Amino acid sequence: MENLVSHLLNHRQLLTIALSVALATAAAGLGAQSAEAAKPMASKPMALRSVMEKLGRDMQAVTGAISKEEWTLVAELAPKIAKHAEPPLGEKMRILGWLGTDAGKFRGIDGQVQGAASAMGDAARRGDGQAVIAAFSKTQQSCLACHQSFRRSFVEQFYGSR
Repeated sequence: MENLVSHLLNHRQLLTIALSVALATAAAGLGAQSAEAAKPMASKPMALRSVMEKLGRDMQAVTGAISKEEWTLVAELAPKIAKHAEPPLGEKMRILGWLGTDAGKFRGIDGQVQGAASAMGDAARRGDGQAVIAAFSKTQQSCLACHQSFRRSFVEQFYGSR
């Protein structure tokens, strides 16, 4: 009986040691990932850049369509702006981690862009040029607010100082 108890204790101790080593290894790996995530990624462009470039092209196209009163085109483009693509989950998690307590502000501004762009599309479908322009202005103001709040520090964090 004594051999069985000491045998079980040895297995328990061995299991405890194995789990401790596994946790320590995992924690060290997470620490390395955190350090890596904090480094600028000057050599690898992020997917968010292509999302922003697409939004910029869509906003420029809306400007041209408004100037020609092409409400059908504005109505086509507005949902692309309102429901724009998002970066992949891993990248999104890195960005949200970097934003920290400002993540709510970032999401709030994105919500303003979505709401204003949706209103722009609704107004375009009605052929209401004044309402299209007002909603476009709100969309632009929201974009500007986000850029002024986050763009410089984002570029420094993820691409290094430029």
